Amino acid sequence: MPFIVIIPARMASTRLPNKPLADLGGRPMIVRVAERALQSGAVRVIVATDHPDIRDACGRHGVEARMTRDDHPSGTDRIAEVAAAIGLDDDAVVVNLQGDEPLIDPALVTATAALVSPASPMATAAHAIRDPADVFNPNVVKVVLDAAGRALYFSRAAIPWHREGFAQSRDALPAGYAPLRHIGLYAYRNGFLQAYPRLPVSPLEQAESLEQLRALWHGFPIAVHLTATAPAAGVDTPEDLARVRRHFGS
Repeated sequence: MPFIVIIPARMASTRLPNKPLADLGGRPMIVRVAERALQSGAVRVIVATDHPDIRDACGRHGVEARMTRDDHPSGTDRIAEVAAAIGLDDDAVVVNLQGDEPLIDPALVTATAALVSPASPMATAAHAIRDPADVFNPNVVKVVLDAAGRALYFSRAAIPWHREGFAQSRDALPAGYAPLRHIGLYAYRNGFLQAYPRLPVSPLEQAESLEQLRALWHGFPIAVHLTATAPAAGVDTPEDLARVRRHFGS
C-alpha cells in the first residue's frame, strides 16, 4: 500500500531552542529527517509546522511544508490537519515521523506503514530491551503484545512483571524474559487519523501520559512491528545534538 509521511515540527523545545533548524552537516535537522523519510519509499513527504522559519527552511531545500494552526495539543492533531487539507482518501496510509529523528532507519518507516489495514487502523514499532535499567526507567515506554502482534497495553512501568525473577534480582533480565520497548513511530489509516483527535481522552492515557492508550481504550487495534535492533536515538538534549552532528561530520 502506498503511504505518505507527515513530519510535525514546532519551535517549542525549551532544552534546545530552534531545534528543527539545528545545523547538521549544512542542512537543518528537519530537512535531514525529511530526507530519511524519502528513502523509505513514501510517495510524498510533508513537514507540518506552525512556524514560518521552518516552512522557509524546508522550501530552500526542496522539502514540501505546510502551515498548520499553532494550538494543536499534539503532533497527531497537527498531521491530521494536513492530511485533511490535502484531501487524502480514508484508505490512505499516513506515517507520523517525529521531526527530531534525523537518523531514523527508512526501513523501519516502511515496515511500520505496511502493517496498517482496515483491521488494524494504527501501527507502531518496538524492539527487545537488553538493559535491565531500561525496564525500570519510566522514560522508556514498554509494550506487551498479543499472539497476533497487536498491542495489549503500553506503560511506563515494567511490563510484563516477571514475578519470580524480579523477586530474586533486578540487576539482570530473568531467563526467557523479553520485555519490549516502544518506538515512537506511528502509521495510521487516514479515516482513523481524522477520527482520532475527536475521541475522548481516556483515563489510562492521562495516568500514563501516553497518547496511544486512547486508541486501545476505545477498542481500536494497534499492530506492532518488531525490529531486531534499537533505532538510533533522537535529539532531545544538547548531548544528543552533539552526537548527531558528529554523525553528519559537523
